[in-house]
Amino acid sequence: MTMKVILGAQWEWGDVAMRAAQDDNKNIIVVGANAPMLDIKYGLYPFVTSSDTTIGGLCLNPASITETIGVSKCYTTRSGAFKTEDTGEIGTKLQEIGREWETSTGRRHRYGWLDLVIAKYSASIYFYSSLNLTKLDVLVAFETIKIAITYKVDGEELDHYPAGLDLLERAEVVYHEMPGWQKPTTGAKSFYDLLKQAREYVEYIEKFVGVKIGLFFGFLVRMRIKWIGTGPDREAMITRA
Repeated sequence: MTMKVILGAQWEWGDVAMRAAQDDNKNIIVVGANAPMLDIKYGLYPFVTSSDTTIGGLCLNPASITETIGVSKCYTTRSGAFKTEDTGEIGTKLQEIGREWETSTGRRHRYGWLDLVIAKYSASIYFYSSLNLTKLDVLVAFETIKIAITYKVDGEELDHYPAGLDLLERAEVVYHEMPGWQKPTTGAKSFYDLLKQAREYVEYIEKFVGVKIGLFFGFLVRMRIKWIGTGPDREAMITRA
């Protein structure tokens, strides 16, 4: 069955096509084009799309989903405004190295540091079983790397992503700083081929997001970063067991 036939059936029949595929025990892979923060319900309003970009919009039985892989860059880009956006030297450098443009308008994306408040919020919606962290190579240019770890409103730290737009607008970002590695990551074949600073960066993200995914022989199992993009080519990817 060709992709044209599959998409045509989905367009014409909606969830009926998906249900039929499940009833026939077919393997289904779904790739999301839009990130959680573009979702009409959960996203960073008003900079959202018009549809449901979460698992809830898949027309799938939730119990039948065996794996949910979250994909995140090592920094933040988007079309609209966001809390960690940097309009100065850092943002310019990320733009120059990351080289990303909007597909529809050709405009450059807006850039900033990785926001783990949003990453954790996203994980609570999707309940990821693992993560794919991309573009580790872009951060090689920075002596110090910052990661957003919480927000403050009126001097008080929030322990969650603010649901109200008023709170979000008033929120100040609290950053954690880590030393950069300033050595190319392209060519690394295993996690331990990376410099210690790069490994610590990955492990910090993994621990912070830390979704609990179940028990294994009585031990709590947490979500892991299983894939790390180390360069622009498809083959530049570390796979962790």
